[in-house]
Amino acid sequence: MSLNAYYADLHIHIGRTEAGQAVKISAANNLTFYNIAREASARKGMDVVGIIDCHSPGVQAEMLHYLDKGDMEELKEGGIRYHQTTILLGCELEVRDPGMKAAHLIAYFPALSDMQAFTAWLRKHMKNVQLSSQRLYVPARELQREVIDRGGLLVPAHIFTPHKSVYGSCCARLNELLDPDGIAAVELGLSADTTMAAHIGELDRYTFLTNSDAHSLPKIGREYNKLQLAEPTFTEFRQALEGLNGRRVLANYGLNPRLGKYHRTYCGSCESIIDERGESVVERCIYCGSTKIVRGVMDRILAIADRETPLAPTGRPPYIYQVPLEYIPGLGPKTLAKLLDRFGTEMNMLHRTSYQELAEAAGESIAGYLLAARTGELELETGGGGKYGKVKTE
Repeated sequence: MSLNAYYADLHIHIGRTEAGQAVKISAANNLTFYNIAREASARKGMDVVGIIDCHSPGVQAEMLHYLDKGDMEELKEGGIRYHQTTILLGCELEVRDPGMKAAHLIAYFPALSDMQAFTAWLRKHMKNVQLSSQRLYVPARELQREVIDRGGLLVPAHIFTPHKSVYGSCCARLNELLDPDGIAAVELGLSADTTMAAHIGELDRYTFLTNSDAHSLPKIGREYNKLQLAEPTFTEFRQALEGLNGRRVLANYGLNPRLGKYHRTYCGSCESIIDERGESVVERCIYCGSTKIVRGVMDRILAIADRETPLAPTGRPPYIYQVPLEYIPGLGPKTLAKLLDRFGTEMNMLHRTSYQELAEAAGESIAGYLLAARTGELELETGGGGKYGKVKTE
């Protein structure tokens, strides 16, 4: 069987159900299961998406509705098919073991029936199973074993972010929270890349994923992965994470970490982002002396690193800096709509369309920015303290 490349964004939230039930409180109301599938297929050009709130009973009712109508199809090897896109069923949960702060973990399951059975188990251990990213009142290792025994995959989410992540707020080593042998992959998060993660030796054994963690439809695909699979299914995805039978992650496409909103340490007193030219671990603001700081991802990694310089294992896929279209100066909604009408999807624009074609459709300035975005040559202002970085225009 031949292997092909597929683009996959594996962390997308649902804001509400079509009936108006809240799911992810901080996500957009129009971020429904169906709208995500339609946006990913028709506009973004994503071959695979992971919808992370499929444990919610209200969401499951909608999934059954579209399956019964024949608008979607459940695949024998796992996942739900909608037009050009396969949906993998995920669930993000919050754990907080004794003596630790919170961390978010993602569980992926092959079939809707598997997720429904998992929901029945979750009901016994959380306050509101309808909502996303809820606190689970069991030890992290118990959750991990439950997911694995049910045929699922466990992936620590956005592992370096300052709030609610394994390294960012919970612990310095994975085995303090989880069984390292039961981790299917790790998700880097928006403020980290492969080189930064390579400061930590225990991560060498794991496949890296980079995903959007989208809380609105436009954010889908701001980070994504290129997978080599025979077909886009859960079974193939599992093999890619394990590197089996030629299936693998070919590349991670993500924001330059400097665009991430938690890249560098931020001072809450004078609202400064700590000068990124300094690579020391920051304990207080270098501008005003305050200790009221939110430690950035880079600084946290340096604090827990077991290597002075990053060392990536042989065969680690490249991390390719990709500036999302919303960051491109001058690329407003009307121009973007015109480009999509001509080229079909965002993946076509980002990967398959020539400079000449882009210039004809949108002008040389925007075409130049898009080309520079492909090659990682855009100049950036650094993000921190919950504020995203941005592209410099001068």
